[in-house]
Amino acid sequence: MPYLRVSWPGCFLRGENVMATEQINKSGAGVHQHNLTNYTECYAQFDWQQAKDAIATLPGGINIGYEAVDRHVDEGHGEQTALRWLGKSSQVLDISYLKLKQQTARFSSVLGRLGVEVGDTVFGLCGRVPQLYYAVLGSLKFGAVFSPLFSAFGPEPVKARMTIGDARVLVTSHALYKKKVLPWREEMPGLKHVLLYGIKGELPDNCIDLDSAMAEADPDFPVRACDDEQLALLHFTSGTTGKPKGVMHVHAAVAYHKLSGCFALDLRPEMVFWCTADPGWVTGTSYGIISPLCHRTTLIIDEQEFDAEHWYQVLAEHKVNIWYTAPTAIRMLMKAGAELVEQYDLSALQFMASVGEPLNPEAVRWSQQTFGMPFHDNWWQSETGGIMIANFASEPVRPGSMGQPMPGVTAAVVERHEDGHVTPIGENNKVGELALKPGWPSMFRGYLNEQARYDKCFVDGWYLSGDLAMRDEDGYFWFVGRADDVIKSSGHLIGPFEVESTLMEHPSVAEVGVIGVPDETAGQLVKAYVALKPGNAPDEALTKSLMAHARKRLGAAVAPREILFRENLPKTRSGKIMRRLLKARELGLPEGDISTLESDES
Repeated sequence: MPYLRVSWPGCFLRGENVMATEQINKSGAGVHQHNLTNYTECYAQFDWQQAKDAIATLPGGINIGYEAVDRHVDEGHGEQTALRWLGKSSQVLDISYLKLKQQTARFSSVLGRLGVEVGDTVFGLCGRVPQLYYAVLGSLKFGAVFSPLFSAFGPEPVKARMTIGDARVLVTSHALYKKKVLPWREEMPGLKHVLLYGIKGELPDNCIDLDSAMAEADPDFPVRACDDEQLALLHFTSGTTGKPKGVMHVHAAVAYHKLSGCFALDLRPEMVFWCTADPGWVTGTSYGIISPLCHRTTLIIDEQEFDAEHWYQVLAEHKVNIWYTAPTAIRMLMKAGAELVEQYDLSALQFMASVGEPLNPEAVRWSQQTFGMPFHDNWWQSETGGIMIANFASEPVRPGSMGQPMPGVTAAVVERHEDGHVTPIGENNKVGELALKPGWPSMFRGYLNEQARYDKCFVDGWYLSGDLAMRDEDGYFWFVGRADDVIKSSGHLIGPFEVESTLMEHPSVAEVGVIGVPDETAGQLVKAYVALKPGNAPDEALTKSLMAHARKRLGAAVAPREILFRENLPKTRSGKIMRRLLKARELGLPEGDISTLESDES
């Protein structure tokens, strides 16, 4: 298919006119040149048009699926491995960009044969299997809207999201369908087509064998050119209260997916990239599929669940260059011990990043000691569609900090006033709400069917994130907590993350959850729930040791007044510790719909 070929701006990538920063990895095996070599200069000179010009143009528009797949084939890279799938039974399947182009075209063809219309919503309730990646990219190439669902959700959360999203097509496995969709399917007459893979036994009524349908479909089905503002992705997030919100993103977002992958994750063609986030979440779509494929990387897809030895084996055997994972997984690796790492050759690793929740400073220091390089934390939300603030490869990492704003992104800490207006806080190291100036390409275009709720997110020309943060004198941002998680004690505003990070520094501690509990005098007191590493006894001596450590580091006003030990702390499906559930149990309140608490992995 013909297209207008454009190249990424050379001034922002490695090239003859750029002095690249060098980093020697732990083994000394080679030099890695970073994409973003001079943050200050790039930030000052950046223009959004440069990012938009890097996206290939089809006659009449653009398409995320084309940029991620077909473009590379048209440019002569069809034989390169796009996906390397690692199955639960130790299978390894390499899928080239050419095969990925054909398989995604076949999926588009299936949608066309079924009479699916442009703008219809295709839902995916899948594990980490090739069929999911065909469905995501094939839907986008067709012009449909794709909405991923977390496969561990129960029937009710699945039904709620598909109802809100007015589902027309569902792609799922035979087993997931029987367990999570079949019981209520008749209640959703708008769900016209269910495409199943992994069929065992007879094909259920009113369902289609996806693999058979694709085998008969057109491998050259054309990509549809889409308007920049055409809806492409629908992500659901509900945080901790209320019904799920459908966060809408458009095809223009691909410019930001590509840009942020370049600057924040250091992606480049032919690198081996592994994002461990489940594709049912926004991270697993934006950075587990779209961004790395736009950069023509080889994407590792591991079907197995977390296991420390297995993860290190994947990193070593497949020579992973860039690794994007979550703080929960990092803490589990820390718990497994640094000695395990020494058994594997990880010299191919060049960059490691973290996403999902704030990364404790202790985890950053541990990774530096263990891997010879730190994990680089970053911050974003489902609503932002991409990484907004990051610790960049060529910039100093400040453990515990979210980092600095992406080029093109204006971030500030703002103060809300009684009259409803907000103003930026000029003073450094003062807590306020993290806000962003609208205008980046992946900014969400609305909450589905909730215009008033969307409008409330914007005040005085700022997008208000709902997160509290502070900015230091060098422009690094520091997460304090969600606005409704902050503890107010004797006039102090205490961020749970700060207390949790301090307790995490203690050698006996594996995980921490901190909440505020009512107190007649102080308003609230800090209470910590602690899970210990193996071999540590939850006795009075350890309690005193933890209390002393916290008071020394935080001061008596901020340190927890009470510490309780638990074998495990309640977590969302994405691994975040559920402070709200700890608080509900503490106060003896109804815990409500736990599935609501499990739905947000921004």
